[in-house]
Amino acid sequence: MSFTPEQLTILGLLAAVLVLLVWGRWRYDLVAFAALIAAVIVGAVPGDKAFEGFGHPATVIIALVLVVSYGLATSGAVGILAKVLLTTGARIPTHIAKISGLGAVLSAFMNNVGALALLMPLDIEAARKAGRSPGLTLMPLSFATILGGLVTLIGTPPNIIISTFREQSLGAPYQMFDYAPVGLACAAVGVLFVALIGWRLIPTPEQKTDSDGDTYTLEDYIVELTVNEDSSLVGKSLVDVEKASNDAGVTLLNVIRAHQRLPHAAGWIKIQTGDVLLLEAAAEHLDNFASENALALVDKARHHEEMDEAKLELIEVVARPGTSIEGRSSASLNFVDRFGVWLIGISRRGKRLQTRVRRTAIEGGDVLLLLAPKERTAELLEATGVLPLRERGLVVQDHSKALLAGGIFVAAIAASSMGLLYLPIALGAVSLLYVLLGIVPLQKLYDTIEWPVVVLIGSLIPIGAAMETSGTTAVIARGLVDISEGLPAWAVLTIIMVLTMTLSDVLNNTATTLVAAPIALSVANKLGANPDPFLMAVAVAASCAFLTPIGHKNNTLIMGPGGYSFGDYWRLGLPLELLIVAVGVPMILWVWPL
Repeated sequence: MSFTPEQLTILGLLAAVLVLLVWGRWRYDLVAFAALIAAVIVGAVPGDKAFEGFGHPATVIIALVLVVSYGLATSGAVGILAKVLLTTGARIPTHIAKISGLGAVLSAFMNNVGALALLMPLDIEAARKAGRSPGLTLMPLSFATILGGLVTLIGTPPNIIISTFREQSLGAPYQMFDYAPVGLACAAVGVLFVALIGWRLIPTPEQKTDSDGDTYTLEDYIVELTVNEDSSLVGKSLVDVEKASNDAGVTLLNVIRAHQRLPHAAGWIKIQTGDVLLLEAAAEHLDNFASENALALVDKARHHEEMDEAKLELIEVVARPGTSIEGRSSASLNFVDRFGVWLIGISRRGKRLQTRVRRTAIEGGDVLLLLAPKERTAELLEATGVLPLRERGLVVQDHSKALLAGGIFVAAIAASSMGLLYLPIALGAVSLLYVLLGIVPLQKLYDTIEWPVVVLIGSLIPIGAAMETSGTTAVIARGLVDISEGLPAWAVLTIIMVLTMTLSDVLNNTATTLVAAPIALSVANKLGANPDPFLMAVAVAASCAFLTPIGHKNNTLIMGPGGYSFGDYWRLGLPLELLIVAVGVPMILWVWPL
């Protein structure tokens, strides 16, 4: 393969984007937008074409799907359905089949993350009542909500991108249920696999449920406790305090005095009033240790009002990837003044944090231990986008509008499927009606849209177009065809599917689709084959990211609550990906012949 200077520039930019996205130091939307600006500066993307991606149909549809998903969730339509269909006490395979099947159905018509967010508290509650770890069922549920998105046009961003790419390249988009034959087969086989066999491949999570307690036990939190004036620890040496904490099942990490850490070697130093103890502790041990030693969960002096402890409760929530709180500390978020809420502890997949809790930047998937007024909990969840880990946090705003919300959505999808309305217009009409009818509050309208994803898509679409117009994709496609010379077209199709799936395991599925789609189309043209099976292969493969917790936001979201490590995902994910390839390729070739 030989590239022109212009093509090498585009490939260099793309390579830099991929490296930075895998590294994860900066958020994906910032990386993509920086790449777009750089592409314009070096002349790879014309200046007048730089922001066309933000008005692209794929970008608009994805934003509108997020609004509609929020409306379906808050109207109570999904919550009622889940509570009717799901029962506690079922055997693990039966429970996984029910909740994963429901998750797959929901994610076919709403955002994948939204479907998981609705069902995750129910799954954790069922695990608590059954006295088992939620880690046995959360991964199957996450994978099922990803698989369900394969079934429809709006089920997942890759399907939307592939459809609009086909419209621009071949003159007509895919319709709502064009994905259904292949998607249904993959989703059905995948859900059956995780329910009957797959969950047994998950390493037994270390945490156990506490059927008598208020919450289940995760890995230990990193917490801060302030020494009160009447604390029994005042005047004791660091050595004595460390022994007392160990006896209580709590690990003393540091003692902070006047914003300075006391040296561990100075075990004779006496504890003083106002010292801050940085501890590693499970939620129940934390509560006991604080009560027995008169330690404050929060510094009351930091708040302007008298704190009524009788109205406070400890709640566990998980931080959603991509929300406004990611990358910020509780101090910068000003939780206390905004909501009267204190961040007590952070659990980050078994990692021992070295910074103070209030100054620790929150990451997607972190489990947060909060002390919150009961009446402000719902407001906190709405404003921050965190998800409760218990059923009690599943707030339904108005059940009376559940049927109305569902009916409007079904009517719009039917109109789009029959060609009566262009899909973006249909979804726009649903969003407008949801706002006018109060199903989606006007003040929450723009909060429902995941703007980092919008920026990612809008930024990468012009770069993808530049790859095509410069001939870069044609050169790559020719190289792939040359490498696979002598192989039948179906084998080349399989190779593209495997490569796309591998890339999606380490990249955002949207970015993967934008890179892989033009290459797949060029390969089809070089082979003289029907481009549809190649585009379908990319759509399926880009969504099926099961090997790592970073391949899909749902995988990141369950990492903390499930107690998983990075290396746990491939045990279930690898056989599932192989199964999807084994089912997907024959189905694609049957529905979309070469």
